[in-house]
Amino acid sequence: MSLSKEEKLYIDAYRNMLRIRLFESKVLDLFLKNYIRGPVHLYLGEEAIAVGVCSALQKDDYITSTHRGHGHCIAKGGDVKKMMAELLGKSTGYCKGKGGSMHITDMSLGILGANGIVGAGTPIAVGAGYALHLQKSNQIVACFFGDAATNQGSVHEAMNMASIWKLPVLFICENNLYGISTCIRDVCRLDDIAKRAEGYGFSGITIDGNDFFQVYETTKTAVEKIRQNGGPILIEAKTYRHEGHDIGDPEVYRSSKEVEQWKQKDPLLRMERDLLDRNILTQDIIDQMRSQIRKEIDQAVQFAFDSPEPPKEELLTDIFVKEGEL
Repeated sequence: MSLSKEEKLYIDAYRNMLRIRLFESKVLDLFLKNYIRGPVHLYLGEEAIAVGVCSALQKDDYITSTHRGHGHCIAKGGDVKKMMAELLGKSTGYCKGKGGSMHITDMSLGILGANGIVGAGTPIAVGAGYALHLQKSNQIVACFFGDAATNQGSVHEAMNMASIWKLPVLFICENNLYGISTCIRDVCRLDDIAKRAEGYGFSGITIDGNDFFQVYETTKTAVEKIRQNGGPILIEAKTYRHEGHDIGDPEVYRSSKEVEQWKQKDPLLRMERDLLDRNILTQDIIDQMRSQIRKEIDQAVQFAFDSPEPPKEELLTDIFVKEGEL
């Protein structure tokens, strides 16, 4: 079967979405078995956004991430072995086992870091965008953040500065409706967060974040505009997390009916159906792909289990400690 360049991109995108889904499912299993320390925020149900955005970027473009960042890292090409080792606190992890789930970074891939502080990735993205502006580079920064972050002062300041200096930053708001247990409708009067971009003097677009094709095409167009004309753009991608805010969240703030309604819009299943209907994939190929990725993730888990703990001698290395604190 002869495939076009675009069809190959779609297959790679589906593979990456499936990789995120299976990685996060394995992480959930490992956490419940007490192998992972510290909080973990799963990206299950939001895969189309990370993959749709990163599929439209160049390899040398940058991203900043969030506390729910595993999907972003995988979509940008992150090594699942190093990610799994980091989650299990092993020295072979991306941050030598010291960063954990919320702080995975790979500068070689343009991953400027996930971040445990809500909204903190936006000033980092603007700083990187300013550097690219001074260098007269053609690269851009894609900045992921959630709906709750839009009420943070850091996001306001970052968007304002990006607008004033016409920086090459693509802001992506992953609106999954809830900031921990607070519904965005209770803390924002706008139906579409993207409308806030008007106040900063640049374009804002609201899309279906569970539709890979819409995310990809919208991002592709936005990226082209940023490269040609400079200046930021905001994309609000509406989506829904399948699990709680973090593993162990009692989820008393949302109904099981609401969760099931959104699961009917599952981005992975939607893309799978579309590729099958268009004869780009067959069920046999999907089954083989799923088997291969499961094996890949099982190998990542074994790699993490076989890796050593960080040595005591490195307890105070690679961290910032004020004089006299220890």
